Amino acid sequence: MKRLKKFIVFSVIGIVLIIFTILGIEAIFLRQTSENIYTDISKLPETETIIILGASVHASGKLSPILKDRVDTAIKLFRNNKAQKFLVTGDHRSEDYNEVSAMVNYLKKKGIPESLIIADHAGLDTYDSMYRAGKLFNIKKATVVTQKFHLPRALYIANNLGLDYNGFTADQRAYKTEYRLKQREKLANIKALWETLLKKEPTTMELRFSKE
Repeated sequence: MKRLKKFIVFSVIGIVLIIFTILGIEAIFLRQTSENIYTDISKLPETETIIILGASVHASGKLSPILKDRVDTAIKLFRNNKAQKFLVTGDHRSEDYNEVSAMVNYLKKKGIPESLIIADHAGLDTYDSMYRAGKLFNIKKATVVTQKFHLPRALYIANNLGLDYNGFTADQRAYKTEYRLKQREKLANIKALWETLLKKEPTTMELRFSKE
């Protein structure tokens, strides 16, 4: 009986410590990046490049609501003279799934010249996207566009890689998967902290191109 009580006590303590660790990391990310996150276009500093972080696309190539809002927000910034070009970065690890080409095609349909679009087909996660943007594409100053829940992690990674990035929120609606994504973000923060502490190399530093 005593062993069971000890097990329960230590389990509860362990769970509490894990929760406080997760919340603590989240608080650190928010504190270190809040001044670089913008919601008002008029206050956003101008920069050369807008970085659009990838998200899920449908089999038809149609953007998910979350990704569509990111790209539409980036276009809005561009048309308000907040940047001169785009870097679209996302997952294209297989031929039948291509976030990057979907974003490029959407931008072109909206009248953005292809010459102003840089495509990174190996931004397999947020860390890889930020690392490759700075080290491979040599983008030292930029505005990152994604949802509010995602920006602290993206900017924390960028800042710890020595990059001068701001963020602009792409939230334009309530998302069906938002709660699940926010919970996932808390766990992803742990991975991001570990990667930045180790200055981990991304999955690949090669340039990849679409076969389309």
